[in-house]
Amino acid sequence: MTANTDPVSPADTALFRTVQKQTFQYFFEGAEPVSGLARERFHADNIYPQNDKNIVTSGGGGFGVMALLVGIERGFVTRAEGIQQLGKIIHFLETADRFHGAWPHWWNGETGKVKPFSRKDDGGDLVESSFMAQGLLCVRQYFQNGTAEEKTLAARADKLWKEIDFNWYRNGKNVLYWHWSPNYGWEMNFDVRGYNECLIMYVLAASSPTHPVPAEVYHEGWAENGKIKDVNKTDSIVSSYPYKLQMKHQGDAYNGGPLFWAHYSYLGLDPRGLKDKYADYWEECVNQAMINYQWCVDNPKKFKGYGPDSWGLTSSYSIRGYAGHAPTVKRDLGVISPTAALSSFPYTPQPSMAAMKHWYTDRKDKLWGPYGFYDAFSETADWYLPHYLAIDQGPIVVMMENYRSGLLWNLFMSCPEIKQGLKKLGFESPHLK
Repeated sequence: MTANTDPVSPADTALFRTVQKQTFQYFFEGAEPVSGLARERFHADNIYPQNDKNIVTSGGGGFGVMALLVGIERGFVTRAEGIQQLGKIIHFLETADRFHGAWPHWWNGETGKVKPFSRKDDGGDLVESSFMAQGLLCVRQYFQNGTAEEKTLAARADKLWKEIDFNWYRNGKNVLYWHWSPNYGWEMNFDVRGYNECLIMYVLAASSPTHPVPAEVYHEGWAENGKIKDVNKTDSIVSSYPYKLQMKHQGDAYNGGPLFWAHYSYLGLDPRGLKDKYADYWEECVNQAMINYQWCVDNPKKFKGYGPDSWGLTSSYSIRGYAGHAPTVKRDLGVISPTAALSSFPYTPQPSMAAMKHWYTDRKDKLWGPYGFYDAFSETADWYLPHYLAIDQGPIVVMMENYRSGLLWNLFMSCPEIKQGLKKLGFESPHLK
């Protein structure tokens, strides 16, 4: 269950490095200069809504923290440059708005003040904060045995993680709530149940050495006393596929949700051999990715440009705003999001490589910009928007590295408290042996 030392063939290594390095620059060259964090979005055409060029994001920023470790490891930046950037980020996280230890979804990167994600979403966002904590734990593990400066950085990252009050976000119940606001309390009322991108939040909550939640919060809340295994009925297109899901994917995602559900929680949490009484998580991620791929190959809605070398449906920019693209007739809008295929490298190495080669070799003039492939495109609509989103670019860098070396998986899974938390919840993993 260990990653190959370098599964990329020599003929493909240069392209793999080019895509990974260019995408990484979103989080280094493209970072907001005061906070050091990833901007929520970057528009190569310099057209921004609400003048929010300096809005930074906790979740995408957490992915960026992990990407910086990749950059150091691969030599995209020097160790000193990476440490300087991480130090800037950690200082921002120490001083910016927080709510019972959790960060908001968005801040103003220049001031550290919360920017509401929506009217009542102006406080703590436990899901996005968990994505950041996943990254901070990797930073701690990467630097904890280094120089005096590096050990200090690791200790500061550790302190931030330990200050997140997961128990508060139960709202007194055996479930975790996504949001809390100092102005609106629990009015967002989003208790997180059933399978989506949020598994990492429950793992971290159970693992916290300072504000842990009991195992019942996972089993009664997230898993809904076993109802998470009530698998959605697939449609006739997908029912013939050999790839079967084990869990109920939330909402109308009956063929598997947007593909980022197989990415965000698993940037650090290693799905290889990860099992509990509800699922084999490697199998769930691989099958979700393969359903997504096969849907695009079969292309039931006959969109232009779909095929074995151009696929991937996930939440991203869309022709009209933003959409949760997924493999159903309703949610497939003819929009391909490169992050879906590229972040799936561990699950679908050959299809992911085919897509990367095609987009770079044959479509580079339409799809490639300063920070790698643009967020989304549609050949059917002749729509190529030169925009990026942090939460889409980050998983590309991290999951490509996990495929190549297992770097972030090995860092995160080496955390003693994560091992204890997983055991507490009844998980098994090769890392726990």
